[in-house]
Amino acid sequence: MKISCSIGVFAHNEEANILHLLRALSAQKLNEACIEEIIVVSSASIDATDDLVRDYALENPKVKLYTQARREGKSSAINLFMAEAKSDVLVVISGDVIPAENTIELMVSAFVDPKIGASGGRPMPVNSDQNLIGYAVHLLWRLHHRMALISPKLGEMIAFRKVMESIPKESAVDEASIEAIIRQKGLQLKYIPQAIIHNKGPENLPDYIKQRRRIQNGHLWLIKRQKYQVVSQDKGTLISILKQELKERPQDFIKLTLVVALEVYCRLLGSWDFYIRGKNPFVWDISHSTKSVKP
Repeated sequence: MKISCSIGVFAHNEEANILHLLRALSAQKLNEACIEEIIVVSSASIDATDDLVRDYALENPKVKLYTQARREGKSSAINLFMAEAKSDVLVVISGDVIPAENTIELMVSAFVDPKIGASGGRPMPVNSDQNLIGYAVHLLWRLHHRMALISPKLGEMIAFRKVMESIPKESAVDEASIEAIIRQKGLQLKYIPQAIIHNKGPENLPDYIKQRRRIQNGHLWLIKRQKYQVVSQDKGTLISILKQELKERPQDFIKLTLVVALEVYCRLLGSWDFYIRGKNPFVWDISHSTKSVKP
């Protein structure tokens, strides 16, 4: 018996990527998994996103569009999706990534095991790594991969059992909030490195700092409000995987050192925002250079 899933796509002004994503979802190679519906939640988009989705839905009846008049944060949009979704297995995916053709099958078929509560794949950036910011983006996702092999850390796209009615709408790190709830329910996480998710990291320094600063703030909020710490906040694990990275790529010592210093700076900014400014960026400024993924 196939495992049915509902897919939630979350968009704000994603005209450059939304059709690429919907076509990639429609073209998924499935065996044990079955896509029952694709629900696009568009939050106050003012570009062509909504029209593109409506036109696509005319020939693809599994696709449905829900719109929010104002941006309330991705977690709020996920709660809208969860309220409307029909399946017991849900897949959450941002509108600015592209899954490989077998990613849904790999992630959803993991739920054959009743102990698994959530699964995630391996994000692979399409950025060039020939400049420092591109190198930083690739480095961070390689480190994410190393961490996830030690302790599952799910990012960019997550599948999970619908064992909750909602997630905290104030969360700026929605995947991590879902992780926290799944673990609190006594279920396990599964990292599937073969499930590739093409994404695009920032291409300039201001966007990079903005993104990393916001993520640090969100993880501190998660620790305080949901009593959950993602593995990337564990200094021992970070030092261990940095040593592995340097052992495999000793020629990158200078670039790695610069990126580590930049990450420390971003984490300090995020900590300042959280502890001193009392800021919670669950409705965040868009990093425009991360859009238009074309693997």
